[in-house]
Amino acid sequence: MTELEGLIRIALAAVLGGMVGFDREAHSSSAGLRTHVLVALGAATFTVLGLQIAEAPIFDSSNIRLDPSRILEGTITGIGFLGGAIVFRDDDRARNVTTAAGIWAVTGIGIAVGLGYYILATGVTVLVLAVLYLLKWFQQLAKAR
Repeated sequence: MTELEGLIRIALAAVLGGMVGFDREAHSSSAGLRTHVLVALGAATFTVLGLQIAEAPIFDSSNIRLDPSRILEGTITGIGFLGGAIVFRDDDRARNVTTAAGIWAVTGIGIAVGLGYYILATGVTVLVLAVLYLLKWFQQLAKAR
């Protein structure tokens, strides 16, 4: 992968993350457009860097073992902490859980784009938006009954 292709992947991840972030921003969520864009962009960056590092000539030596999946593991774990930091209890109700789940999903989208799975990442973005819009509509419909 060239650096330009890596940059295109990262930019696409930012756009897809922004689509989810736009919804969160529209609902005055604690983590909105900028947060979701940055999470997707960061996840894609770490993924692209992991792939680039694995292909680096310095690691051609048989004495050095590199496992790029560890970068993904660290990214996912770090995002879990970020999501956990925005969830809090208010009276008897947990708040910002949907936002935390959205950040986690956007991380997956960023990783998918970083790995070059554009159709998968786009499809997941559509599914996340469907969950955010359609299920909210169903919830409102159920409450109205």
